[in-house]
Amino acid sequence: MSKDSSSYNNPSSKAPLNTSFSSINRFKKLQKKEISITPVFNSIIAKNTAALSRGITLIESTQENHIEKAQQLVEKCLPYANNSIRIGITGVPGAGKSTFIEALGNLLIQKGKKVAVLAVDPSSTISHGSILGDKTRMESLVKSTHAFIRPSPSGKSLGGVAQKTRESIILCEAAGYDVIIIETVGVGQSETAVHSMVDFFLLLQLAGAGDELQGIKRGIIEMADALVINKADGDNVLHAQKAKNQFKKALHLYPLAQNSWIPEVLTCSAIEGTGIEEIWELILRYLSTTFENGFFEENRIKQNKFWLLQTIEEQLKSSFYNHSKVKAELEEQIKAVQQHKITPFAAARYLLKLSSSS
Repeated sequence: MSKDSSSYNNPSSKAPLNTSFSSINRFKKLQKKEISITPVFNSIIAKNTAALSRGITLIESTQENHIEKAQQLVEKCLPYANNSIRIGITGVPGAGKSTFIEALGNLLIQKGKKVAVLAVDPSSTISHGSILGDKTRMESLVKSTHAFIRPSPSGKSLGGVAQKTRESIILCEAAGYDVIIIETVGVGQSETAVHSMVDFFLLLQLAGAGDELQGIKRGIIEMADALVINKADGDNVLHAQKAKNQFKKALHLYPLAQNSWIPEVLTCSAIEGTGIEEIWELILRYLSTTFENGFFEENRIKQNKFWLLQTIEEQLKSSFYNHSKVKAELEEQIKAVQQHKITPFAAARYLLKLSSSS
């Protein structure tokens, strides 16, 4: 074994000079570098996808020097936003959400639309990592110059939606995308966050995976504007039709939605492309109905209010945990609670009083 190669097996030996430390240092310097918002903004409204990716990366950053810049970018883009159709798509893992979105996206591009997909991948509660593999699952859509696919980690956010998805929507709209599709992780009971930022909420279901009625959860069904039974192909066509009939009967048990729209149930095969055209026509009928009865604009206003209140909660939470006195006392209070020396309620009151002090 040569002298050079043995250094890799000796923990006490110095790292080779060609290690990536220089790259790491360059990356750290870039993080601290002052970001100029105007060039990024100008490139976004000029429909530059690389700039759009950089903009979304900026708003997803938790770096202190990035947060204010991100807010400035969103405010600059806001006058160019609110001109798209926002579609939320959820469903249980394995329902074929990515394949369905690719089929729908390709159809919309054929119709002259520009499509942005904000795909949210689940984050591990252990490693906090995400696979972010949606681009590899949408092989044909990702090649289109009229499509933009951005996978983001869900992090600690509920509802299978990234914390900064709303801001990402604004940037995509400013970049000229006509249809924004949000793919969630499909967690089932916590989809309120998704529903609060889209115009049309679609629930993707499977047939032949047991009792279809077990898949009906009151909360998510009440939010859905349409139910689609995917994978209606091959030997599964009859199962899909049976599931469709079961869901249609079940929907009659629910009261009429505030928007006066009666949710419909359709079947499709995303892999074969059948039924996708009918689903888009259904979405257009929904939009026409809600435009005419005024619900569309009313819903957007309510969503902005929800966004405001949620942002306040997030900033209060951030301020609390970043307060110097809270940081100093939090671990001690946790230990006291674990040792039954104090109740969680009393510890919380104590820490909240600390956070309100100067």
